[in-house]
Amino acid sequence: MVLQKLKADLVPAILVPEPEVAFLILALNTEKAHNLKEKSLEVIRMYRGLAKESPSATEEEFAFQFEAPHFITLGLLYEANKRFAGGAFAPILRRVDKFLRGGLAKALEERRERADLVRAADEALALVVAKLKKRGIRHPYVKNYVLARTTPLTRARKTLPPFEQAFKKLGDNLEAFDVAKVRYDDIQRTAIMAAPAPAE
Repeated sequence: MVLQKLKADLVPAILVPEPEVAFLILALNTEKAHNLKEKSLEVIRMYRGLAKESPSATEEEFAFQFEAPHFITLGLLYEANKRFAGGAFAPILRRVDKFLRGGLAKALEERRERADLVRAADEALALVVAKLKKRGIRHPYVKNYVLARTTPLTRARKTLPPFEQAFKKLGDNLEAFDVAKVRYDDIQRTAIMAAPAPAE
Protein backbone atom coordinates (compact mmCIF):
# COMPACT_ATOMS: atom_id res chain seq x y z
CA MET A 1 0.00 0.00 0.00
CA VAL A 2 2.73 2.48 1.00
CA LEU A 3 4.89 1.50 -1.95
CA GLN A 4 1.93 2.03 -4.29
CA LYS A 5 1.36 5.53 -2.92
CA LEU A 6 5.03 6.30 -3.37
CA LYS A 7 4.97 4.67 -6.81
CA ALA A 8 8.10 2.79 -5.87
CA ASP A 9 9.20 -0.82 -6.08
CA LEU A 10 11.28 -0.65 -2.92
CA VAL A 11 12.27 1.68 -0.10
CA PRO A 12 15.89 1.63 1.07
CA ALA A 13 16.38 1.11 4.80
CA ILE A 14 19.36 0.87 7.12
CA LEU A 15 19.18 -1.67 9.95
CA VAL A 16 21.43 -0.95 12.92
CA PRO A 17 21.69 -3.89 15.36
CA GLU A 18 23.11 -1.82 18.23
CA PRO A 19 20.14 -0.56 20.34
CA GLU A 20 22.20 2.27 21.85
CA VAL A 21 22.21 4.00 18.47
CA ALA A 22 18.51 4.75 18.98
CA PHE A 23 19.49 7.09 21.81
CA LEU A 24 21.64 9.15 19.44
CA ILE A 25 18.73 10.05 17.16
CA LEU A 26 17.91 13.33 18.92
CA ALA A 27 21.49 14.57 18.93
CA LEU A 28 22.12 13.50 15.33
CA ASN A 29 18.83 14.79 13.92
CA THR A 30 19.63 17.51 11.41
CA GLU A 31 16.49 17.32 9.28
CA LYS A 32 14.18 19.31 11.57
CA ALA A 33 15.07 21.27 14.68
CA HIS A 34 13.00 20.24 17.69
CA ASN A 35 11.22 22.93 19.66
CA LEU A 36 11.69 23.05 23.43
CA LYS A 37 8.72 20.82 24.24
CA GLU A 38 9.53 18.20 21.61
CA LYS A 39 13.16 18.05 22.65
CA SER A 40 12.33 17.83 26.37
CA LEU A 41 9.78 15.05 25.85
CA GLU A 42 12.21 13.13 23.66
CA VAL A 43 14.95 13.49 26.29
CA ILE A 44 12.79 12.22 29.17
CA ARG A 45 11.64 9.23 27.07
CA MET A 46 15.28 8.51 26.29
CA TYR A 47 16.16 8.95 29.97
CA ARG A 48 13.60 6.38 31.11
CA GLY A 49 14.83 3.88 28.53
CA LEU A 50 18.45 4.35 29.57
CA ALA A 51 17.53 4.14 33.27
CA LYS A 52 16.06 0.67 32.63
CA GLU A 53 18.98 -0.53 30.54
CA SER A 54 21.78 1.07 32.57
CA PRO A 55 20.39 2.09 36.00
CA SER A 56 23.86 2.66 37.47
CA ALA A 57 25.06 4.89 34.61
CA THR A 58 25.24 8.62 35.33
CA GLU A 59 23.61 11.53 33.52
CA GLU A 60 27.00 12.89 32.47
CA GLU A 61 27.74 9.65 30.63
CA PHE A 62 24.86 10.53 28.30
CA ALA A 63 25.45 14.29 28.18
CA PHE A 64 25.77 14.13 24.38
CA GLN A 65 22.39 12.44 24.03
CA PHE A 66 20.59 14.67 26.56
CA GLU A 67 22.27 17.87 25.25
CA ALA A 68 21.44 19.87 28.40
CA PRO A 69 20.31 18.89 31.93
CA HIS A 70 17.27 21.18 32.01
CA PHE A 71 15.67 19.22 29.15
CA ILE A 72 15.28 16.30 31.58
CA THR A 73 13.45 18.36 34.19
CA LEU A 74 11.31 20.08 31.57
CA GLY A 75 10.47 16.70 30.06
CA LEU A 76 8.85 15.61 33.32
CA LEU A 77 6.88 18.85 33.46
CA TYR A 78 5.68 18.55 29.86
CA GLU A 79 4.64 14.95 30.47
CA ALA A 80 2.32 16.13 33.23
CA ASN A 81 1.15 19.24 31.38
CA LYS A 82 1.63 19.60 27.63
CA ARG A 83 0.85 23.33 27.92
CA PHE A 84 3.48 24.01 30.58
CA ALA A 85 5.26 27.36 30.05
CA GLY A 86 8.68 25.83 29.60
CA GLY A 87 9.96 28.72 27.52
CA ALA A 88 9.37 31.14 30.39
CA PHE A 89 11.32 29.02 32.90
CA ALA A 90 14.08 27.87 30.53
CA PRO A 91 16.38 30.90 31.12
CA ILE A 92 16.46 30.15 34.87
CA LEU A 93 16.66 26.38 34.47
CA ARG A 94 19.49 26.66 31.97
CA ARG A 95 21.64 28.35 34.61
CA VAL A 96 20.92 26.30 37.74
CA ASP A 97 20.01 22.83 36.45
CA LYS A 98 23.11 20.63 36.27
CA PHE A 99 23.68 16.96 35.51
CA LEU A 100 23.18 14.90 38.67
CA ARG A 101 25.59 12.44 40.19
CA GLY A 102 24.58 8.89 40.94
CA GLY A 103 22.81 6.30 38.83
CA LEU A 104 20.03 7.26 36.45
CA ALA A 105 17.40 5.30 38.35
CA LYS A 106 18.20 7.16 41.57
CA ALA A 107 18.72 10.51 39.84
CA LEU A 108 15.25 10.28 38.30
CA GLU A 109 13.77 10.64 41.79
CA GLU A 110 15.67 13.88 42.33
CA ARG A 111 14.56 15.04 38.88
CA ARG A 112 10.95 14.55 39.98
CA GLU A 113 11.64 16.64 43.09
CA ARG A 114 13.13 19.38 40.91
CA ALA A 115 10.11 19.27 38.62
CA ASP A 116 7.88 19.68 41.69
CA LEU A 117 9.81 22.81 42.71
CA VAL A 118 9.39 24.30 39.23
CA ARG A 119 5.71 23.36 39.25
CA ALA A 120 5.24 25.15 42.58
CA ALA A 121 6.89 28.27 41.14
CA ASP A 122 4.62 28.01 38.10
CA GLU A 123 1.56 27.91 40.37
CA ALA A 124 2.80 31.04 42.17
CA LEU A 125 3.39 32.67 38.78
CA ALA A 126 -0.16 31.79 37.69
CA LEU A 127 -1.54 33.66 40.72
CA VAL A 128 0.45 36.76 39.77
CA VAL A 129 -0.76 36.54 36.16
CA ALA A 130 -4.35 36.19 37.38
CA LYS A 131 -3.98 39.36 39.47
CA LEU A 132 -2.58 41.21 36.47
CA LYS A 133 -5.51 40.07 34.34
CA LYS A 134 -7.89 41.49 36.93
CA ARG A 135 -6.14 44.80 36.39
CA GLY A 136 -6.78 44.45 32.66
CA ILE A 137 -3.18 43.55 31.79
CA ARG A 138 -3.08 40.74 29.22
CA HIS A 139 0.00 40.12 27.12
CA PRO A 140 1.67 36.97 25.67
CA TYR A 141 4.96 38.01 27.29
CA VAL A 142 3.55 38.61 30.77
CA LYS A 143 4.99 35.41 32.32
CA ASN A 144 8.46 36.13 30.98
CA TYR A 145 8.19 39.71 32.24
CA VAL A 146 7.24 38.67 35.77
CA LEU A 147 9.90 35.95 35.96
CA ALA A 148 12.58 38.37 34.75
CA ARG A 149 11.71 40.62 37.70
CA THR A 150 11.47 37.90 40.33
CA THR A 151 14.39 35.68 39.38
CA PRO A 152 16.95 35.24 42.18
CA LEU A 153 19.67 35.10 39.52
CA THR A 154 21.35 38.25 38.30
CA ARG A 155 23.67 38.66 35.34
CA ALA A 156 26.40 40.05 37.55
CA ARG A 157 26.26 37.10 39.93
CA LYS A 158 29.27 34.83 39.46
CA THR A 159 28.24 32.11 41.91
CA LEU A 160 24.82 30.59 41.32
CA PRO A 161 22.64 29.22 44.14
CA PRO A 162 21.76 25.51 44.20
CA PHE A 163 18.64 24.46 42.28
CA GLU A 164 16.43 24.03 45.34
CA GLN A 165 17.49 27.34 46.88
CA ALA A 166 16.99 29.20 43.59
CA PHE A 167 13.44 27.99 43.06
CA LYS A 168 12.37 28.44 46.67
CA LYS A 169 13.65 32.01 46.50
CA LEU A 170 11.83 32.47 43.19
CA GLY A 171 8.62 31.30 44.85
CA ASP A 172 9.10 33.80 47.69
CA ASN A 173 9.77 36.60 45.21
CA LEU A 174 6.63 35.74 43.24
CA GLU A 175 4.50 35.82 46.38
CA ALA A 176 5.90 39.25 47.28
CA PHE A 177 5.58 40.65 43.74
CA ASP A 178 3.61 43.91 43.65
CA VAL A 179 1.29 43.80 40.62
CA ALA A 180 0.24 47.41 41.25
CA LYS A 181 3.60 48.59 39.90
CA VAL A 182 3.22 46.82 36.56
CA ARG A 183 2.15 48.78 33.49
CA TYR A 184 1.10 47.27 30.18
CA ASP A 185 3.47 49.58 28.30
CA ASP A 186 6.41 48.22 30.32
CA ILE A 187 5.59 44.64 29.32
CA GLN A 188 5.11 45.59 25.69
CA ARG A 189 8.40 47.50 25.59
CA THR A 190 10.28 44.61 27.20
CA ALA A 191 8.75 42.11 24.78
CA ILE A 192 9.88 44.19 21.80
CA MET A 193 13.42 44.43 23.19
CA ALA A 194 13.52 40.67 23.84
CA ALA A 195 12.27 39.75 20.36
CA PRO A 196 14.95 38.20 18.10
CA ALA A 197 16.30 40.40 15.34
CA PRO A 198 14.90 39.62 11.87
CA ALA A 199 17.10 37.44 9.69
CA GLU A 200 19.02 39.34 7.03
